Amino acid sequence: MDFYLTLKSDFEKNQDPACAEKMAAYMRNLFPFYGLPTPKRKALYQSFLKAEKKQKQVNWELLDQSYADEHREFQYFVIDYLSAMHRLLTLDDVPHIEKYLRTKAWWDSIDGFNKTIGYLVSNNSKGRELILNWSTDPDFWIRRIAIDHQLGRKEQTDTELLEKILLNNLGSTEFFITKAIGWSLRDYSKTNPDWVRNFLKVHKENMNPLSIREASKYIAENLQG
Repeated sequence: MDFYLTLKSDFEKNQDPACAEKMAAYMRNLFPFYGLPTPKRKALYQSFLKAEKKQKQVNWELLDQSYADEHREFQYFVIDYLSAMHRLLTLDDVPHIEKYLRTKAWWDSIDGFNKTIGYLVSNNSKGRELILNWSTDPDFWIRRIAIDHQLGRKEQTDTELLEKILLNNLGSTEFFITKAIGWSLRDYSKTNPDWVRNFLKVHKENMNPLSIREASKYIAENLQG
């Protein structure tokens, strides 16, 4: 049986209307939900993902069908699938993934793709060029993933790339961009507080107060004044 239909049936059998209403409201009612908590949702396809890894082939037909479904849990499934199969992905797959990034975009889906995109473009000159282009994209969701794609990379963070991407977005007043700038700096401040502190001092005048507040959370000096 087609796994999309199998999963849809499992989602429907385990749906929680009350929880679905709350989840939809949290996402400003942009998407309908089945109301499945993350652990319960992932448990429904955990064994399938394990089997897929052994196949060593990405099922793009399944992913396209799933991402097109109106229920948000299916977009989460696609994100989890690609995360599980990330070692099989190459830069040639980025255009396909980009279609997902530009469809039904909201902070949850964009942030969900961070690690997958980060894996694809890291330590790769073509990937570096691609992500720099994304950092000036007209779509602020694409710029957001460019800003945050190095989250969690710690000592492996490409600071030259990070700085270029941030500078490309300092003039933005878009909430989801100013927040992302702050998060990227805050995350890296755990590894290299001096670098982040210096960035804030040099560029403070051109930064949104929200970005500064988020970035300086773990830095002793008060840089918000």
